[in-house]
Parts: sequence; structure tokens; C-alpha cells
Amino acid sequence: MTDAGPWSLYIVRCADGTLYTGIAKDVEARLVLHNSGRGARYTRGRGPVTLVYREIVGGHGEALRRESAVKALSRDHKEGLIRAAGAVPGDGLSLNR
Repeated sequence: MTDAGPWSLYIVRCADGTLYTGIAKDVEARLVLHNSGRGARYTRGRGPVTLVYREIVGGHGEALRRESAVKALSRDHKEGLIRAAGAVPGDGLSLNR
């Protein structure tokens, strides 16, 4: 993976209701991987996943730092991020900030 181009932080809601946070240059392609069982280990067996939050963050390093910060948040805080961006938890909206 290269640092060139915009990276996005995303949050998906798994079929079991849990949230998964990740980063990708192409979020839509990453969702296809998650839903085919070839995404992150965490999402395997928890699909289908639905995109509930996306934030364009810039370069790869910045995306990694933002991912770490969001993963450290409580579930309530993550749900707050989703609501603040204008999505209702579980509505499957694709969001850009």
C-alpha cells in the first residue's frame, strides 16, 4: 500500500450489531471484501456488514492514527460519531466528512 491519494476511515455495523473500524483507499471495494468473507478476521462470520460512517482523512499515516483514536473510543462514543454525521445507527448510509 502506498501513502498517495486520500485514505478513509470507515465504520461498519456487522450483522450481529457490533461495530468494526478500519481504513481503506477504496471503501466500497473493502466492503465487498468484508462481505465476501475475505476482509478483516473480525468481520468473517459476522456479515453482512453495512457501512454506517466514512471520513476522508488524507494520507496513510494520518488514517492509521485516526483509526487508532477511533478504535480507542467506547461504543457509545462511536455511535455518537455516527449520529453526529447524520446517520441513524444501522441505516447503511455512506458518509463523507
